[in-house]
Amino acid sequence: MEYRVKALNGSSSVVAYVVDAADEADARRQLALRELRVISLEPVRRLRRLLQSPQLQVAVFSQQLVSLLDAGLSLVEALEALAQKESSAGTKRILDQILVRLFEGQTLAAAVAEHPATFPDLYVASVRASEKTGALREALTRYIAYQQQADSLRKTLVNACIYPSVLLVAGLLVTLFLMGYVVPRFSSIYEDVGSNLPFASRLLLEWGQLIDAHAGLVVVGALAALGGAGYGLLRPGVRATIGAWLARIPAIGRQLHLYQLARLYRTTGMLIRGGMPAVPAMRMSAGVVLAGSRAAFASATRAVTEGQSMAEALERNGLTTPVAARMLRVGERSGNMGEMMERVADFCDEELARWVAVVTRLIEPVLMIVIGLVIGLIVVLMYFPIFQLAGSIQ
Repeated sequence: MEYRVKALNGSSSVVAYVVDAADEADARRQLALRELRVISLEPVRRLRRLLQSPQLQVAVFSQQLVSLLDAGLSLVEALEALAQKESSAGTKRILDQILVRLFEGQTLAAAVAEHPATFPDLYVASVRASEKTGALREALTRYIAYQQQADSLRKTLVNACIYPSVLLVAGLLVTLFLMGYVVPRFSSIYEDVGSNLPFASRLLLEWGQLIDAHAGLVVVGALAALGGAGYGLLRPGVRATIGAWLARIPAIGRQLHLYQLARLYRTTGMLIRGGMPAVPAMRMSAGVVLAGSRAAFASATRAVTEGQSMAEALERNGLTTPVAARMLRVGERSGNMGEMMERVADFCDEELARWVAVVTRLIEPVLMIVIGLVIGLIVVLMYFPIFQLAGSIQ
């Protein structure tokens, strides 16, 4: 959720931010880390966000900036070229503000940090680390690769959900049509023979009579239930509870664990490869850890701060797999911890993608069978009185 913030910075100037946080406490924590004193903090309404002009796409911006730097342009020249060709007023305004800060003598990291709604903390940290080593192009390239990997994994999960979702919605609509329109029509026909029907058929026809008599109230109740469910899913606490419940299911819990490990290792590995020390990199990566594992990750971070091996700290707190633990130990011995963590993330991504492909192939026929059985059962229960009448005539 996004929060609109007014705060005082170190020079007692009023600055405006938009912070992406899980809740208000998380937003205040992020602002405290930036040494800002909050004046006002309010959530950004979704309707207002939809009406706002589109913001700068960080991955596309970084790719274009790398191309211009490779062509021999300086950083300021590259940003000026990007600002001049930009047609979006919102994006052009952001680029112009970054250029103003660069002309004032600030670093690129400090300039982009003033736009937290556009540039995430991970991006700012990567740029800041690259400024110490003079490898801005490499840092941007690593961030582009990181974003592409994250988008690829997200796209895999979304694509795997599309067909089952279509099947589920189609089956639900057919079921609602039968229960809300067809069954009430049949119930008025079968009123006289209801006592001779099986129990399931009588329940179905009584439901039809209820719909026929109180259709308005049922529709209002259904809409209220859907609205309440939608509102609940937007609440971070509800989503966290659902995530914790899903994590208790062994098959799903393991894949959620792999998903968070892939994000954690890829984020931390990218920061370490960019020149950031291990402890700040781990602290910067805490935001990608799922709620149920944050205490374990905080414990691992403290252990590394106290001088413990990163591989050992993560393994003791359950933030590795057997393969990942071995690879991390090898990375520590060879001094390539950042690169090894990214390899572990690739390994986790591949395993998760294989599992998603298998589950997708299984769930589609299962959904079709379940939907067919439900619809078939409703139809059979509706037509059972006709079968009974035909038998009595014979």
